Amino acid sequence: TVCSMENFDPVGVHTGDSIVIAPTVTLADKEYQMLRSAALNIISALKIEGGCNCQFALNPDTFEYAVIEVNPRVSRSSALASKATGYPIAKVAALIAVGFTLDEIPNFVTKKTKACFEPVLDYVVVKMPKFPFDKFVYAARKLGTQMKATGEVMAIGQNFEEALLKAARGLEIGVSDLNLPAFEKEGDQKIRERVAQCTDQRIFAIYQALKRNILSVDEIHDITKIDKWFLYKIQNICNGKHFIPTSFKMVDTCAGEFDAETPYFYSTTQGQNEAKHFLEEHKNKDSKGTIVVLGSGPIRIGQGIEFDYASVQCVHALKKLGYEVAIINNNPETVSTDFDTADRLYFEPLTPQDVMNVLSVEKPLGVVVAFGGGTAIKLAKYLDSQGVKILGTSADAIDLAEDRERFEELCDSLNIKRPRGLTVFTEVEALESAEKIGYPVLMRPSYVLGGQNMIIARNSADVKEYMAIILRQGIENPVLIDKYMEGKELEVDCICDGQNVLLPGIMEHIERTGIHSGDSIAVYPGSFSESMEEKIVRQSIDLSLALGTKGLVNIQYLIYENELYIIEANPRSSRTVPYLSKVSGIPMIELATRAMLGEQINKMGYGTGLYRKPNYHAVKVPVFSFEKLMDVDTHLGPEMKSTGEVLGLAKTREEALYKGMCAAGWKMFNAHTEKQNGILFSVRQSDLPELPALAQKFYKLGFTLYATTGNAATIERSGMTVTHVAKVHENFHDNVMTLLESGKIAYLISTSAKGRDPVAESVKLRRLAVERDIDCLTAIDTAHALADCLSSSHSLDTVSLVDINALEMN
Repeated sequence: TVCSMENFDPVGVHTGDSIVIAPTVTLADKEYQMLRSAALNIISALKIEGGCNCQFALNPDTFEYAVIEVNPRVSRSSALASKATGYPIAKVAALIAVGFTLDEIPNFVTKKTKACFEPVLDYVVVKMPKFPFDKFVYAARKLGTQMKATGEVMAIGQNFEEALLKAARGLEIGVSDLNLPAFEKEGDQKIRERVAQCTDQRIFAIYQALKRNILSVDEIHDITKIDKWFLYKIQNICNGKHFIPTSFKMVDTCAGEFDAETPYFYSTTQGQNEAKHFLEEHKNKDSKGTIVVLGSGPIRIGQGIEFDYASVQCVHALKKLGYEVAIINNNPETVSTDFDTADRLYFEPLTPQDVMNVLSVEKPLGVVVAFGGGTAIKLAKYLDSQGVKILGTSADAIDLAEDRERFEELCDSLNIKRPRGLTVFTEVEALESAEKIGYPVLMRPSYVLGGQNMIIARNSADVKEYMAIILRQGIENPVLIDKYMEGKELEVDCICDGQNVLLPGIMEHIERTGIHSGDSIAVYPGSFSESMEEKIVRQSIDLSLALGTKGLVNIQYLIYENELYIIEANPRSSRTVPYLSKVSGIPMIELATRAMLGEQINKMGYGTGLYRKPNYHAVKVPVFSFEKLMDVDTHLGPEMKSTGEVLGLAKTREEALYKGMCAAGWKMFNAHTEKQNGILFSVRQSDLPELPALAQKFYKLGFTLYATTGNAATIERSGMTVTHVAKVHENFHDNVMTLLESGKIAYLISTSAKGRDPVAESVKLRRLAVERDIDCLTAIDTAHALADCLSSSHSLDTVSLVDINALEMN
């Protein structure tokens, strides 16, 4: 058995949403041995060869237990167990699959023992889940058997309290311990209610209840059924036991019995500094020096696995160039936290103090922040102020791109147009600015990733609602208000060395502005007029050089009335880099890393300017998890909601789009053969002029058209047959909801001027579509793309598998 783990929460909360502790800390030896034997009996009976995860429920008052589930494969828990112990479960399982036995497989950490030696832990590991409720403010926070977390952090300490505090710091929710500032101001009764509710914030409510003597340990145990051992440990934290790490220990899988050859460190308050000792003992005379790469922390909407791809590719490039590389990250789900990815791994929170603790030991030539998303970029200014060398684009250049006034001055000097915008701090300023600019306006906080807390405000009521949400969270940076211009959106990733610029490609979004780039379908190469393409390339080169970029910069544009406007520029790796790297054939991270270290782009073999266009097409299609998040509106807007993406690749744009939409889970119905051949239209007033052309496409395909009153009248005027459907408030018994329940509808096209609020009728309609597994499209452009796919000759039987390398050569 590799690792025993237990949940902080009792049975009823999905293990992916629970705080997890390894090794088990509340089991008596008899209980542990009983469950261990049961697990061994299960895998023997199932004749499993490889990894297997067994989950049990145990009655803490008796020896009664039940098997919850058995996963005869590598699972989410396997990844956590691997990182917690240093035992690479998937790697060992792969070797078993090709015929090796455990006594033939080496221990990859000690390189002295074999894989049949069970790991022994002389530390405590805590995993805390990362939830998306900061983006989905109306989502139900209650936890149950349906997983809602998008990611997780892991922390290692010499004891539970130390590991728990590190994990809380690493969540990036604005806390340095378990003291959630918003809860400090709440009354005793409210805290009691929060303790009784099983939500993602319950542990912070428990902390308040214990700290303020609102409830005792026994009372909290009776309410929550959380083991008293955990509650007493939280009480220790309340009593002022703070743990400030001062040294580093090594994970060795054997509790110090053998020396570890693979450096994998965690910080602690106790003992000698094993990292310092290791560096003194293992000096590499051939190395050019050490560079530290900052990872991207927990996966969340807007900052996903794309940044781990970038971090790992950077590590590989640096090692190839002769540097030693240390990586700091705290996400057990990533490749960057594999103990053999970098030369040294520090499993630490990405906070200013925790990062500085590592840098004080490593003493690197410089730090790379450009590939760790917003998590790493936010640290650039602080690290720069501490005299740490930031490799690549400077902290000042990063601030130049984010600071509204400085960036506007830069754009003006380069004759680059941008939508009119203002910065505000208060509701009064926001209302005045919106009136001055003219509705609709785009509102967002500065220094955000993933469009967090971003909306299109169409009137003063929207502005007031938005500012109330922002001010409630506490405002440090100004809110940006821009004129919302509905046009074609595109984005460019550039590689710059300070003198030369390479553009691997220009990506065109299917959806117009107003939908976050991460939620848009992106097509490569984009189709633009020759003059517009020249303007995009020229402005991208000018801006990259003016920003002083050394490495990557992502620039987003919109085309409105045949004029090019810049939306934003981010001098760092973006979420499109893995996509563009794969489809353009350019190793973008490697080139950017070399540029950071002073090499010239024009000598890397890919030229400068816009890279040649391929003779194939690639389409990136977003994937969503709305079925897991109750009360979240599926309507797409400027705040990112997708949790992943897929790639469609083909000789033609149409086939690539078809493959991408199929891979993303869209159903490709044939209206002539399916019983479910209805399509329901309920679009907002501003979309009505475009409705007849869209409806015509589905009408020609043989779909039965249904529409709400105003929509139906518009469709009828164009000569199509359509069935009128009442809204709920118009007819309680026969309406859009009952139509969705009937099983007649294949697709719902629903756009509304305003979403978010779960009590709104349009939001309820879209939520019902999710629950009934009906594809719901919330943008006219996406609906056109779907109709075009359905009308093409493609099907899953006819689409071709392609070799991208072979296509490139043709």
